[in-house]
Amino acid sequence: MRDRSGETWLILGASSAIARAFARKLAAQGACLLLAGRDIEDLATTAADCRLRGAALAEALHFDVRAPDSFGPVLERLKAPGTIPNAALFTGSMPPQAAIDAAPELLDGLVADNFTGPARFLHTLAPLLEERGAGTIVGVSSVAGDRGRLGNYAYGAAKAGFSTYLSGLRNRLGRAGAHVITVKPGPVDTAMTWGLEGLPRPAPPEAVADDILTAIRRRRSVIYTPFYWRYIMMVIRALPEAVFRRMSV
Repeated sequence: MRDRSGETWLILGASSAIARAFARKLAAQGACLLLAGRDIEDLATTAADCRLRGAALAEALHFDVRAPDSFGPVLERLKAPGTIPNAALFTGSMPPQAAIDAAPELLDGLVADNFTGPARFLHTLAPLLEERGAGTIVGVSSVAGDRGRLGNYAYGAAKAGFSTYLSGLRNRLGRAGAHVITVKPGPVDTAMTWGLEGLPRPAPPEAVADDILTAIRRRRSVIYTPFYWRYIMMVIRALPEAVFRRMSV
């Protein structure tokens, strides 16, 4: 197990199942954790659990991806002298496509949660990584962003935008010595997928967290998790549009 004592990780959207699994694994390696999100009581419970698991520090911080006024206090915690700013973004929401079709105003929150909010935060954080010449950003996107599918094309469009943003940010920050990883999970066993019909068997959050830690260690740029989604999406992307639009996916 790698020793991460001395590392500080800001985890945004830390109440999600994948984020919680990721935080627990970092805690066991001795990292300092800043757990940020809207549900402070839930985050405080996770922080206490992480301290018991070995985290050098674990704190709950208020953060709302739709409220830029909440960004500043969180960012300040990464500016301590000598701190290498690492951040992992698990923010997101996925209203059913049928609900969005019936109420298009839901698009505003969907895009804010999955694209514009995280991108705005990272654009504020980026100068700090350039200044320090180090640090890692993990941005959680989705396989849904690889092609617009009938069942969730609004969500997929927001994730596609976020993936493209992360690609450009990786190009920018790589010149300064920092690194950006794009994570594209398939369905994961989380609250976001509970009750949804027609999904492949969802992956355990712990397995996705392990894949993310491996990507950090190996400085990967883009990962699909579980790994086989890379090949599934390769086939889906290769389908001619005339064929794809007749599929009920």
